[in-house]
Amino acid sequence: MNFIQQAYKGKNDWFYYLGVLFLVLICWQFIGVIPLAITAVLHAENMDEFLMAANDNFMTLGINKSLFLFMMILMFAIGLAALLFSIKYIHKRAIKTLVTSREKIDWKRFWFGFFTWGIVAIVVIGAGIVLEPDNYTWNFKPIPFFTLVLVSFLFLPLQTSFEELLFRGYFMQGLGTWFKNRWLPLIITSVAFGLLHGANPEVEKLGYISMVFYIGTGFFFGITTLMDEGTELALGLHAINNIVAAFLVTTDWTVFQTDALFIDTSEPSVGIEMFLPVFVLYPLMLLLFSKKYGWKNWKEKLFGTIEKPLTIEEY
Repeated sequence: MNFIQQAYKGKNDWFYYLGVLFLVLICWQFIGVIPLAITAVLHAENMDEFLMAANDNFMTLGINKSLFLFMMILMFAIGLAALLFSIKYIHKRAIKTLVTSREKIDWKRFWFGFFTWGIVAIVVIGAGIVLEPDNYTWNFKPIPFFTLVLVSFLFLPLQTSFEELLFRGYFMQGLGTWFKNRWLPLIITSVAFGLLHGANPEVEKLGYISMVFYIGTGFFFGITTLMDEGTELALGLHAINNIVAAFLVTTDWTVFQTDALFIDTSEPSVGIEMFLPVFVLYPLMLLLFSKKYGWKNWKEKLFGTIEKPLTIEEY
């Protein structure tokens, strides 16, 4: 059975998906925000200051940056827990089926995606710093930085895993079994993934042209998942992408405002860094993966039909 067909191993009626989506949203967006709200209340001098920060940014209350990052991650961690609970106890199928079509999760694939994209991301960002040093300020502060590194490596994968398993796992499998094909779930989940990031401050600063990056990234992760019949590579790619973004360079207008090594002091603008990943680096990574893992039948993998198996395998 391929990756999308894993959904057939459990209860697959539409109302299960509707109920699970409602539960995950409640846990992620409402229950998950409670710890952050409590932290903000404790940092605010009065309720008026708290309400003003809630309408703007809780960071204005002087919350420690790494603590704020952890509290943001905690929202996604609670959403992830709700999703995994739902797979096991509502859809009645193994959590592994949300991750991969293989007999067991292939962690070597995760680490290969993690390290290869990590090297590429550090080289590209490093080249930008070397080429335009006037745009960057050295910001190394030992205790805040190493605290950030600890939080990033230990907890950011919870945030990225939630997004991957929700979009490239849950939604792609569900939509694939409904539409009976692969291409429509790929398009819908990639665009939805991009729109999810539409509230990021980068979009406000750079305009909707920045959605090319987010939607393009969604297609990259989605194509990787369909071709590899599992999310392991995408999980590794997404995790290291956000980790590097958190600890290497920060600005005062991006979603990650951290105690990173460098502060980008340049004016927000749309440059080559917006399009280089989508149109150059992502295709090269797909080529690398295809050579390493022997990907074939691209047309079938990306545009083929999905059929319900005559018999459901044990899991």
